[in-house]
Amino acid sequence: MTKVYIVGAGPGDIDLITVKGLKAVQKADVVLYDRLINQDLLEETKEGAELVFCGKRPDHHALSQSTINHLLVKYALQGKVVTRLKGGDPFVFGRGGEEAEALAKRSIPFEIVPGITSGTAAPAYAGIPVTHRDYSSSVAFISGVSKPGTDEEAYWERVVKSMDTLCIYMGVKRLPEICDRLKNYGRSPDTPMALIQNGTMSSQKMVKGTIDTIVEKSRFIENPAMIVVGEVVELSSHLQWFDPAGEDARVSAETIVG
Repeated sequence: MTKVYIVGAGPGDIDLITVKGLKAVQKADVVLYDRLINQDLLEETKEGAELVFCGKRPDHHALSQSTINHLLVKYALQGKVVTRLKGGDPFVFGRGGEEAEALAKRSIPFEIVPGITSGTAAPAYAGIPVTHRDYSSSVAFISGVSKPGTDEEAYWERVVKSMDTLCIYMGVKRLPEICDRLKNYGRSPDTPMALIQNGTMSSQKMVKGTIDTIVEKSRFIENPAMIVVGEVVELSSHLQWFDPAGEDARVSAETIVG
């Protein structure tokens, strides 16, 4: 029996995977990969490696989470080197904890390889520091969707009132509802907001507004997109450095292994 590597591939830009994560991809006998990874990473797998798509869209899951857990266990018990390749960081809204639990229950050795999460990377590529000495001393990474049975009102009241910056995952479809909750729990309607679609990629798009205007301004933004709420959003007006169409901001996939 060999080890299972649960790897964060980063937010999209192929260069943002860690060296350790790339090595785990290159030595794997089996790679179970998600929809939001950079597909060029699959070119780094060794000859003969088995590739298993585990992608999830908001309206469709290629494989259920229980099936993914079962496959990780099955391949490991066959003595194969298994890499579970997940977008962002596996322990930040990636369900990597559930997968690690499934392996631990069967006493299968595993290793967590952290990745750069889109909650920090997408804002950074848009020129938005999620913390700043003059504007924000606290940040929360929260999900726009909740597990059934969650007291959502109490949840939103707690985070809205206690944090300067909010980075909201999986919230595009619920944006009007999110904006209402932000105002209901004390945020000014003039609080800056940004939506960043396909953060760190050549297809990155950003729209900015306020809690009162962002729904109308972002009507053409689609998933995957990160929502950022707070005064730090205004800093993008002079800190935005990434040109999605420019080659100078990106390195080719070949360079990463050269």
